[in-house]
Amino acid sequence: MQISLETANQPEVIRLIEELDDYQKPLYPPESHHGIDIEALSQDNVIFAVIRADDGEAIGCGAVVVNGDEGEIKRMYIRPARRGNGHGGELLEFLETKAARAGCVVLRLETGILQPEALRLYERSGYRQCPPFGDYKEDPMSLFFEKYIR
Repeated sequence: MQISLETANQPEVIRLIEELDDYQKPLYPPESHHGIDIEALSQDNVIFAVIRADDGEAIGCGAVVVNGDEGEIKRMYIRPARRGNGHGGELLEFLETKAARAGCVVLRLETGILQPEALRLYERSGYRQCPPFGDYKEDPMSLFFEKYIR
């Protein structure tokens, strides 16, 4: 496995984001979708990482949108066939390290209530539930988490 900072605007990554959307859209109403697009993932304040198998296949991705000393985890995804091997935790740890180096003190995220793998990952990784943050509103389909990383 290899995790590295990459650009979001490449065909393999676009496919990963499409897979994530295809997974989430049937689970939640449109007002509960908070994903950001490839253009937003390509901004200067975004840390974007891809995890690749030994053969180079992109099997997952994730991002941190940095805003001063805060960051928001976005677009975390590991292909279902590759889950259960610790790759999500490795990717999250990589993003936390890069975010801390970029000056983040706290990372926050929103995730859906119908994604048990994601919920387990964040809780195992030390994230704790918090109130909605930023522009988010209370949503019965969403949970909010935070972790102080420095």
